[in-house]
Amino acid sequence: MQGNLRYKILFFSFALLLFPLKGLAVDKTTALRIEKEIQKHNLEIIKIRRFLHMNPELSNREYETAKLVGAKLISLGLEVKKGVAKTGVVALLRGSQQGATVGIRADMDALPIQELTDVPFKSLNPGVMHACGHDVHTSIALGTAMVLTGLKDKIKGNIKFIFQPAEEGPPPGEEGGADLMIKEGVLQEPSVGAIFGLHVWPEDLGKAYFIPGHMMASSDWFQIVIKGKSSHGAQPHKGVDSIALASNIVVSLQSVISRTTNPTDPAVLTIGKINGGTRSNIIAEKVILEGTVRTLSERNREKIPQLMENIVKGITHSFGADYTFSYRKGAPSLYNHPELAKIMLPTLLKVLGEEHVKELAPQMVAEDFSYYCQEIPGFYFFLGV
Repeated sequence: MQGNLRYKILFFSFALLLFPLKGLAVDKTTALRIEKEIQKHNLEIIKIRRFLHMNPELSNREYETAKLVGAKLISLGLEVKKGVAKTGVVALLRGSQQGATVGIRADMDALPIQELTDVPFKSLNPGVMHACGHDVHTSIALGTAMVLTGLKDKIKGNIKFIFQPAEEGPPPGEEGGADLMIKEGVLQEPSVGAIFGLHVWPEDLGKAYFIPGHMMASSDWFQIVIKGKSSHGAQPHKGVDSIALASNIVVSLQSVISRTTNPTDPAVLTIGKINGGTRSNIIAEKVILEGTVRTLSERNREKIPQLMENIVKGITHSFGADYTFSYRKGAPSLYNHPELAKIMLPTLLKVLGEEHVKELAPQMVAEDFSYYCQEIPGFYFFLGV
């Protein structure tokens, strides 16, 4: 992991130096300076990452994480704004030369998971863990800020560091994440022309994976509440069996994907939660189904909810039951701007080597970095850990 942290910092340092210069090569002297800055800060970055891993915080509750991030950025002499989108931190590094402003985004929140590892820096917060690598993302962004602060004289333009809360989704009833950061003006004053992000990935150590265009899926949530009629299990004819009805719906909903979407345009419908019934000998009155829909294209995303409800309505009414159907859109599909990807590829190859840069198929996981990519060109990649 230590070597991987180093590679990520090196990539971002090169990338953010090169982008305003539209791909011109960094000279050997500057490359050596970057390497020296990385060596200078490497141990501190590892220490920060382990501290964050030991002290994970849930979405919109990243108070101590934000405090650490803010203090470090202030110590670097950057222009720092705290409390953005609740606990977000934004810092501006002004280069010595005029030019565009680019952004680098890191997410800070952890997940409600109990850590079962035996590493010496395992989570001290019961039931909360950095299981998605956001501790690494935050440490890398801080490390990049440290490195590039020492290279201000070489930077043409500005770099805005965006430390975002609630990538995993805000708590019920709250706003949060990238969408709220944008609403609160994170891409303005000064205007950000392009944005970069990464995610650690369970692939070969130190290899980078990306694809131009649609790289990750949108992710939407749905709930179906089936309302039948309870009766004794010995008299099923006197009730409306919501569990039997739900079973029909679970199976039939898969036809939305297999028979109404183009197989070359990926979409996934998952029912991950079913609750129903009170006793083993009672016909259930109510069943609740919850799940997600993931698509790459907006075309599929728009049509699938209505197709789902058509099936739910037909089955429930044929049983003489009723239903409610709730559908909530989450993060859109993440779109890697093709021209920006083309500009950045030589940097990626230069830093990691051709054998360590791989194109991959689109992934059906979701990331709210996609909201930034709807506003401005974005470049996102996975890096193997």
